[in-house]
Amino acid sequence: MIQAVWVLIVLAVAVLLALVIWWWLTQSEKEKVSPVAEPVVAVAPSVAEAPVPDNLKRIEGIGPKISGLLQEAGIATFAQLAATDVSRIQEILAAADLRGLADPTTWPEQAKLASEGQWDKLGALQDELKGGRHV
Repeated sequence: MIQAVWVLIVLAVAVLLALVIWWWLTQSEKEKVSPVAEPVVAVAPSVAEAPVPDNLKRIEGIGPKISGLLQEAGIATFAQLAATDVSRIQEILAAADLRGLADPTTWPEQAKLASEGQWDKLGALQDELKGGRHV
């Protein structure tokens, strides 16, 4: 009786093993079939060419609110901020009633260093500043 049970167990394991091998072989054959090419999705040029925003809060004197205002005005990268005239930045701040809150005179200079990846020089400059102003 015990031998019959062992024979049944061995047969069950053999059948199970055969099923696993059969499944594995059929999966391998499916992978060999060339996949259907995925459709190419066209992206609108304005979206594809939009610059990835930088963290403008890394500039001394810019906090979350001012960073948001600058981005709304189309200034989202360090390079864009570096190329923006201080008077334009002051206009943006004045339009939001934040003129006296911050002094943007050093922001383009800081942004230029950041856009060039000169983080050590930016850090040294920021050590000399307080709220974005030369001390």
